[in-house]
Amino acid sequence: MGFIQIIEYQTSRIEEMEALGKEFREQSAQLPGVAKPLRGTVTADQDRPGFFLSLVEFASAEAAMEASNRPETQAFFGRLSELMDGPPKFYNLAVVETWVMG
Repeated sequence: MGFIQIIEYQTSRIEEMEALGKEFREQSAQLPGVAKPLRGTVTADQDRPGFFLSLVEFASAEAAMEASNRPETQAFFGRLSELMDGPPKFYNLAVVETWVMG
């Protein structure tokens, strides 16, 4: 049904991370025929300033792994990690159900 990866991290450089993410998305959009996320959401933890969670949705776990293993993705995440204040934590989730209220 789908796959969501959540990346939890701490950073004092969120604006730089956002700019790097935008650059990566623009470059990835021009690569035909490669697995890409369907959508992404960056959230700020209201109870822990400086902590963020990025939710990245894929069509399947296989698509997520294919995208993750691309050299461009590895290079991007290496640059992104340099902007984090510590190691990230990953959650890999199979979508069981999706619903919309109303």
